[in-house]
Amino acid sequence: MKCLIIAAGEGSRLSSRGDSKPLIPILELPLIERVILTAREAGLSDFYVVTGYNGEKLRNHLDKFGQEKNLKITHLINDDWERENGLSVLKAKGKIEENFILLMSDHIFDGAILSELLQQKVVDGEVMLAVDYNLNNKNIDIDDVTKVLTDDDHKIINIGKNIRKYNAYDTGIFFCSPAIFEALEESSSNGDTSLSAGIKILAQKEKARVFDIKGRYWIDVDDEKAFKKAENVLLNNLKKISDGPISRYINRPISTWISKYILISKNITPNQISFFSFILSMIGAFFFFLGGYVNLLTGGILVQLSSIIDGCDGEIARLKFQTSDFGRWFDAVLDRYADGFLLFGLTYNVYFLRGNLLYLFIGFLAIIGTFMNSYTADKYDGLMKRKTASGKHYFRVGRDIRIFIIFLGAMANQSLLVLLVIALLCNIENIRRIVVFYKSENR
Repeated sequence: MKCLIIAAGEGSRLSSRGDSKPLIPILELPLIERVILTAREAGLSDFYVVTGYNGEKLRNHLDKFGQEKNLKITHLINDDWERENGLSVLKAKGKIEENFILLMSDHIFDGAILSELLQQKVVDGEVMLAVDYNLNNKNIDIDDVTKVLTDDDHKIINIGKNIRKYNAYDTGIFFCSPAIFEALEESSSNGDTSLSAGIKILAQKEKARVFDIKGRYWIDVDDEKAFKKAENVLLNNLKKISDGPISRYINRPISTWISKYILISKNITPNQISFFSFILSMIGAFFFFLGGYVNLLTGGILVQLSSIIDGCDGEIARLKFQTSDFGRWFDAVLDRYADGFLLFGLTYNVYFLRGNLLYLFIGFLAIIGTFMNSYTADKYDGLMKRKTASGKHYFRVGRDIRIFIIFLGAMANQSLLVLLVIALLCNIENIRRIVVFYKSENR
């Protein structure tokens, strides 16, 4: 499926950040690149970009970008870029003759919106618009946003920036049939060249439907205030529904702050961050082997720091669209090695001080429970994501909790208690997961 992106406007309200709005970087990635890469993650790879103001600069950039990312990017030029955006869409008439996705180059959004929109069915002559029913959305500019009035059958009754009665906002994400071109030609002949005017004509024919984004994030990056909001939106949405409580409330707020500044250095890769986190854990484990409270405390601090840094690799990967199966696997392998050395270091610390074989057995239970906790996580997470409502967190005992227990135990000089708590917690959690999975399979 083809994807049409409008990028012809001047964007004067963000001119202080650059002379080409689509190329203004947000968290070190140009706006239009972020839009294209979001669409690519949803499965699109054939892009038509309408350029206008400062178009040559943008086209040259996109040519290089397309080659680097192995994307097909076709340029369409709108010399009437100072007029309304419906003319930009019309530039694709005759170039796109089947259903297509229409996006704005300055709208940042959750990729899940597009993925779910693509699963909808749009028949000939129809257009489907992704709308936000959250009228209290603090990320929108109420004076600038396009409003939408829909009926109970999810059809558009009215649309426009100045309509008084509305129950949704236009996100700028469309699933179109070629009928949009005829509608825009009709509205243009009536003197209105806006995209909304074309949608109105289709709405009058009951051919304009809506798709509920169900609270997922989107933002029109139109001015300085919206730009800063967009940065915060992207950072705040780095959380994962599988995050444990420590990761969610303690680690993630710190790691996202760190990630924001790591982004400045374009040479740092997610895998390098994973390895750095691993090295911190190994140094922490080394201090556990040395014995003594100062060494135990130093090791505990380094381990908790490594746990925070361990969140940055995935955050950087998602922000820069560099996620990969290898990266996830590499991070998991390093975590398992680090866990093994950390718990073995604590076990040695306890046994060296007390010399009781029972403590070796407790250490063994902690190690095997931790490894099985990681082993069962994949199946458990998959099950809970299917059972849990979209975007909702679920209960999970994971690595963030284990590392934080080690940190607290190190501060309290209670290495034996740490091993005992981890041994009990992890093995009980593993049994709980088995029971949960068994019940779900036998319903």
